[in-house]
Amino acid sequence: MVERASQLPTEPFTAERTWEVEGIPVLSATVSLPEPVPAADRVSRRIRRYYRLQCRAFLRYCEHWLLPQAEIEYHAALAASTPMPQFQAALGYQITYDDAGIWSLYTQSREVMLPGQTLLQRHGDTWDLRTGYPAALSDFFPRRSGWRKRLLAFAEADIQRQEAAGTARYRDGWRRELRRRFDPMNFYLSAQGLVFFYPMYAIAPAIEGIPTFTVPLDACGIQWSVPHAGPDGQEEGPPNAP
Repeated sequence: MVERASQLPTEPFTAERTWEVEGIPVLSATVSLPEPVPAADRVSRRIRRYYRLQCRAFLRYCEHWLLPQAEIEYHAALAASTPMPQFQAALGYQITYDDAGIWSLYTQSREVMLPGQTLLQRHGDTWDLRTGYPAALSDFFPRRSGWRKRLLAFAEADIQRQEAAGTARYRDGWRRELRRRFDPMNFYLSAQGLVFFYPMYAIAPAIEGIPTFTVPLDACGIQWSVPHAGPDGQEEGPPNAP
């Protein structure tokens, strides 16, 4: 029997890039993502390749989407004789759980393009090191348990508590958006429980950042069950690669 890793040792993989217009720096990007060390087995190599691809995808996004915006602002500043803008983008990560064959984390990008305008985007990944494939949110609940309805009810009650205590503020119509913008890909594990989250602006104003809800593993019928292994010989990473 092949022994499977119960934990995944990693170290940061970093990259930097700066784009210029007419010799003037207008956009800089930094990347820090996890890399298994050593990447000596199939699972580690798959995970390494996945985050290397994510790094390249982020830099392409900066070049093809953010750079044209930075160039427009550069020419506008030049015409108005105002200080030249230098926009910034960063992609980082936080490992939130690494035990018993489950490795979970989130990656998060930060874009600062104009004064007072910051965009945060988060992606959650939870890997089953026994199979080498990502786990789905439904894997944490018994079959036909109505897990989506339970999670939405948990989030609704949590929002009501926060608003009553004055610790957070949500947008008008958040109940409708709570259901409409729910994405089962947006989750990760932590020592406190299962965390699911919503995009920035989806249910709350920008000041609240990325709304997150942490469900204790003994609540809502949460349990860990081993996901089905992926196809034999398949080496691609998770389907939610950016």
